[in-house]
Amino acid sequence: MFMATGVRFPSDSSTATARHVVADALRKVDPVGAHAVERETNWRRGYLTHFTRLLEAGLGSSQDALTIATEGLRSIHEQMRCGDESLGDALSTPASDVWSTVEISGTAEPETELSVPYRGRRLTGSELDAQLDDWVSRGVVEPTFSDAIRDVAAHPQWLRLEGDTVVVLGAGAEMGPYRSLLRWGADVVAVDLPRSDIQRRIREQAREGAGRVRLPVGGKETGADLLHHLPALASWLEDLEGRLVLGTYCYADGATHVRVTMAADAIAARLVAQRPDTALAYLATPTDVFAVPAGAVTTSNEAYESGRRLVRAPFRALSRGRLLQRNYPPEAELGICDALVPQQGPNYALAKRVQRWRAAAARQDGATVSLNVAPATRTASVVKNRALAAAYAGAHRFGVEVFEPATSNVLMAALLVHDLRSGRVASDEPWREEAYAAAHGGLWTAAYHPRSALGLAAVLGLAGSRG
Repeated sequence: MFMATGVRFPSDSSTATARHVVADALRKVDPVGAHAVERETNWRRGYLTHFTRLLEAGLGSSQDALTIATEGLRSIHEQMRCGDESLGDALSTPASDVWSTVEISGTAEPETELSVPYRGRRLTGSELDAQLDDWVSRGVVEPTFSDAIRDVAAHPQWLRLEGDTVVVLGAGAEMGPYRSLLRWGADVVAVDLPRSDIQRRIREQAREGAGRVRLPVGGKETGADLLHHLPALASWLEDLEGRLVLGTYCYADGATHVRVTMAADAIAARLVAQRPDTALAYLATPTDVFAVPAGAVTTSNEAYESGRRLVRAPFRALSRGRLLQRNYPPEAELGICDALVPQQGPNYALAKRVQRWRAAAARQDGATVSLNVAPATRTASVVKNRALAAAYAGAHRFGVEVFEPATSNVLMAALLVHDLRSGRVASDEPWREEAYAAAHGGLWTAAYHPRSALGLAAVLGLAGSRG
């Protein structure tokens, strides 16, 4: 029987671990929900309900939400292994290897104005303002997103993040801030796999940028594999000067995504404990479950009421009510947007939920945290799934805008800058903090429950591409 090495699950079943973690997260706040998780026999399909419950059970009080987060983190850290040790024990053991550093200084001049690429143009000034107004009016982003981006545009001196060292775990990721930070002249630590193609691209972008880039070197290899180099990488990061901003942007397919996320989370926990001024940064996926503010709920319900009933009725009748369900109850003040996508699977959902849990727990402990909902984006990892690619192609028919990677990249990097520089006081309620400046692409304000429109969006997307 195959067993992964490095950071790994306690057995070859990621399902068993996930069920255990979700049940433990719920147990103190919602014991009935925890029991339902333990009795779930079809995790691949049934996880959707339980991940929704993880959010709903915490809406009664901020303390309940934090209990779910801390219990979930405790459980998964107790179970995950690094070799033959627990994650915590592996990081508490002194690293046997001492790593060195390669430093690259960019050759360009730093950009001193926020410029957002969008549909073949670079938006600045009044054009950027007009586009922000358009996104807000169409319900593509929350109004606080527009406020935050305008704030950054009004303070271009923030872009360089003077005094901070931004550690980008997954520097080659399409959605990560690596390239934007370099254009703005930031001090960046780029961590990604020690593969020649990845490292070559990271170095080229470093030289073309305007910032300083440091790369970890272990032995003869530049780069780091979080799964197998965890203790050495953590020690190397701990010794860097300046306030660290640890950004987790790693992605992998299937169960490996959870393993990589847990390696990054182990580093986050250690750095925050050893260096309390460390800030944490994440991107939340819009295809998850979120509590939604009243304004988005009102927009959604107005869209449903104004929709064409004659078009909607046949689909609902033929599908026995499964298609084109309304997103929220008519009188709801606080909505629950369940945009989980079955094709992405329970491992993806768990990895992203761990990041949300860490953000909530660290924020409660006084750390600076940047966690922003990023829009649906045509990244390579998404469009290689034919069903998702088709759904994205047809999403505009249901009021959802899917962004290009270059646009999302700059906007999310700008939100990171805002979170690190604006001095905004975070909310005590985790759901409100997650909703702040959310760029959900219209999933929260759409008339229909996302999964009830996903199939039709895919059909329309396929038809459009063939046409």
